[in-house]
Amino acid sequence: MRSIWGHLGRPTTRAIALVCIADGLVGISYGAVAVHSGIQPWVVLALALLVLAGASEILFVGIVAAGGSPLTAALAGLLVNARHLPFGLAIHEVVGTGWRRVLGTHLLNDESVVFALDQDTLERKRAAFWACGLGILLCWPAGAALGAFAGTVIEDTDAIGLDVMFPAVLLALIFPALRERRTRRAALVGAVVAVAATPFLPAGIPVLLSLVGLLFGFGRKQPKPEVTA
Repeated sequence: MRSIWGHLGRPTTRAIALVCIADGLVGISYGAVAVHSGIQPWVVLALALLVLAGASEILFVGIVAAGGSPLTAALAGLLVNARHLPFGLAIHEVVGTGWRRVLGTHLLNDESVVFALDQDTLERKRAAFWACGLGILLCWPAGAALGAFAGTVIEDTDAIGLDVMFPAVLLALIFPALRERRTRRAALVGAVVAVAATPFLPAGIPVLLSLVGLLFGFGRKQPKPEVTA
């Protein structure tokens, strides 16, 4: 652990700590709403420990709570986590080998990958990846456990606005990607398809149908504007 913190400066360490704390706070909301939606507390904690991917967990719980089948929810979660494939290719040198690769693969998520790619040397990339990954491994399940306990005590989580956290977190995750025109086009088509299909199909199926929007996401990438002095 000393070698990890030794490679990271104070600004990076502070940023990683803040992100981990924020994940823990979202985990509290996730756990409370999940239990209030009918998910058993042990299932919430098991998902937080074994999946360790907030977006797919939130999507899984949301579909099951809305009446969808667990299989459909699991498939939707796997589709969301498919982005981890290019993540793994991008930072395979950072994760390491042997038992470190096994644990590092479990710690691979949006935050740990972003912090790793933002560093300029391999040592700093490794330090940032492990610091953020281990921090989230601690904060996310802890937050989910606290939320699950709160969900058994609070009678109506909707009354204090915890239910809004689900769509808010999902929107926050995809918002940076919407800067690209082709991504906006694909997201808009997918949203229209999902909303149009919702009154006629079982819960969870419109989410899968929205993937048709990916067909509208191909095309030439927009060049970045040149910066002139």
